[in-house]
Amino acid sequence: MKTVFPAGALTNIGGVKTATGDVKTATPSLARAINDRLALDLLLQHGPLTAPQLRTLTGLSRPTVSDLVERLTGRGLIEVTGEYGEDRRGPNARLYGIVARRAHVAGVDVRRSAVHVTVADLAGTAVGTSSREIAPARPADLPALVAEAVAEAAAGRDLEAVVIGAPGLVDPGSGDLGSPNDVPGWRPGLPGEVGERLRARVTLENEVNLAAVAELRTGSAAGSEDFVLLWLDDGVGAAVVLGGRLRRGVSGGAGEIGFLEVDGLPYCDQVGAEAVRDLTPEALAGRVAKGAAALVTILDPGLVVLGGATGRAGGDPLAALVSDRLRALSPAPTRVRPSTVDGNAVLQGAVLTALDLARDAVFS
Repeated sequence: MKTVFPAGALTNIGGVKTATGDVKTATPSLARAINDRLALDLLLQHGPLTAPQLRTLTGLSRPTVSDLVERLTGRGLIEVTGEYGEDRRGPNARLYGIVARRAHVAGVDVRRSAVHVTVADLAGTAVGTSSREIAPARPADLPALVAEAVAEAAAGRDLEAVVIGAPGLVDPGSGDLGSPNDVPGWRPGLPGEVGERLRARVTLENEVNLAAVAELRTGSAAGSEDFVLLWLDDGVGAAVVLGGRLRRGVSGGAGEIGFLEVDGLPYCDQVGAEAVRDLTPEALAGRVAKGAAALVTILDPGLVVLGGATGRAGGDPLAALVSDRLRALSPAPTRVRPSTVDGNAVLQGAVLTALDLARDAVFS
C-alpha cells in the first residue's frame, strides 16, 4: 500500500492583510496568484478534478477557472490525468491533476542509533525509503551517512527540500543546533554539510516539533488549533502549537520540559524510557500529569497529546489516568489523548514540512 502525505489545511482568503492588520483588495496579479494557489491546494487535497468541479469548490467564474487551468498547465504544474462523466468527452470532462514528478522532497529522522529517510513526490506520495545504523562506539562521518541515506532513497531524483529532525534546540538564527545533542558523530554545521553533498536546501527542525506537525495533520490533534504534544521516549520534551502554528520560542527552546525540576529532580529523569520501565500505570500517570500540569497552567492549550514510545504504548488507558490526575492539578479543562499517528511521527512530520517548503517554492 502506497503512503500518501496529506496536504496542509486550506485557509479562506478574502483579501490581503497588511502589517498593520488592515485588509486591502488584491491587485489583479495577486488575485491570480491567490486563485492559482487555491486551485493547486484543492487538487492536492481532493485529487484530480474537472474544471466544473474546480468552479464549484473555489466559487470562481467559468472564465477565471478556464484562465487558471490554462495558466497552470502552461507552467507545468497540472496536467490532464483522465476524463470524468458519462460521455467522457469535451473540455468539461477532462480531469486535471498535480504534476507530482515536478519536484521531490526528503524527510529525515536522525536518532542516536539510526537514520531513517522517506522521499515523496510533490503530491505527497512516498517514492523511496532508506535507513542507516549509527554505531555508537565508532560513529561514522555522520553528514556523509545522512547524505548517503537520502541519496539512496531519492534514487537519482533531484530534491527541492530536505528536512532533518533531530533532538536538541534549533537556533532560529543559524538554523543549526544551539547546543550539542547526544547523537554520535553530530557536529556543528551538519545541515549545511548534508546540503552541500546533496546539492539541496536542507532545513533542521527539532524532532518533537516535527512529530507535532504530523499529529496536527494526521493524528490526535487533527482539527485542533491549540495543543501540546508531550513527548515521552528516550528523550523527553514538548511541542507547543497555538493558533495552528508551532511556537518555537526566541532561542528555539520552547517546550524543553525535560529540564524542568519536579519534586527535586529533572523531569527527564522521571519520565524517560529507563525511568518508567518498572512503574505501574498509576505511578506513571502521576508523573506524566505533573509535567502536563506545568504546560497546561501556563498555556491552557485545551488538549495534551501523549507521544513517543511511552505515550503510544500507554494508549487510551494511560491518557485516561493522566486526565484524571490532571483535573486535580489544574482548573483548566483539558483533553488528554494518546498519539494516533501511524508509524514514525518524526519522519512523517519531516516529510510534511518539506512538502510545505517545496510547494511554496514551486507554486509561487
